[in-house]
Amino acid sequence: MESNLDLMRGRYSRQVLFRPIGEAGQRRLMDARVAVVGMGALGTAIATQLVRAGVGFVRLIDRDIVESSNLQRQSLYDERDAEDALPKAEAAAAKLRAANGDVQVVPVVADLTWRNAEALLADVDVIVDGTDNFQVRYLINDVAVKHHIPWAYGGAVSSYGTTAFIRPGETPCLVCLFGPDPGGGHDTCDTVGVIAPVVNLIASLQVAEVLKHLTGNREALNPGLTHVDVWQNVFRTVAFGPRRTDCPCCGRREFASLSARADSLTVSMCGRHTIQVRPERPGVNLERIAQRLRKVGPVRMNPHLLRCDLGAIQITLFPDGRALIHGTDDPVEARGLYARYIGM
Repeated sequence: MESNLDLMRGRYSRQVLFRPIGEAGQRRLMDARVAVVGMGALGTAIATQLVRAGVGFVRLIDRDIVESSNLQRQSLYDERDAEDALPKAEAAAAKLRAANGDVQVVPVVADLTWRNAEALLADVDVIVDGTDNFQVRYLINDVAVKHHIPWAYGGAVSSYGTTAFIRPGETPCLVCLFGPDPGGGHDTCDTVGVIAPVVNLIASLQVAEVLKHLTGNREALNPGLTHVDVWQNVFRTVAFGPRRTDCPCCGRREFASLSARADSLTVSMCGRHTIQVRPERPGVNLERIAQRLRKVGPVRMNPHLLRCDLGAIQITLFPDGRALIHGTDDPVEARGLYARYIGM
């Protein structure tokens, strides 16, 4: 491992030459802890920049596996990762450790829920949103407000995206900005697709705010919500209004997502023709289930998951009991397949 002085003069020399960061800012980055939620298109771009910048500890949280359709925009993965159906968090961590061995990169293959959100997010200096749904973002917002942790919100679909750096107690929270329930009707990559340039731009804007915050450059933080459209050449920022004193989350400190104590049994995976099924009782014996599934179709296993090919349907099963049912968009069918082949 290189000494701090060697790193300043070598790996991070160009970043240290940037006067707002300098040596003092670089030391702060090397002592910092960041969690990235979601290792899809946004998350891979975010994590790459954070690790290469020398953020000392980066936790990568993702529930999914690498597939060939990811490779168009999810920059940390390659064809071998997709062929092996590796968990995204593990595949990303391997690439990032090879890029910077001085950073502690910790992968977590899990669904972020009310059960684990505080354990995974409350011990870091900043949380960065790389997710693709508001259910998880509202959970992040609850943890951030409850534990007074800044977080970088970001979303990108089609050719446009939005980002904001939320500082509990100083700026409006996500509930202030969008209300307690964002409702339906939002564009998704299922309906409008997505191109890589907007993903990388939103991720870069998120990381820029994280670097400002961690290096003590608070006066340079973006004071609003930024919207961009790389196809229509739009770039605008709307200044934050005041925090809402009647906000259920940061005003009354009611953490609805954390206190819901309910798990969605099925979740549609964006753009994937895939349904995630989560059992009420977590934990399975992969080897035992593999023996049973080999009677109905080819089975592949690695230390992180089991995958069974049933022809038109494929099942990916994780040790915590979660399964991805590939080849259907019907939650009822997915639950039925889970019950039939895994057992509820």
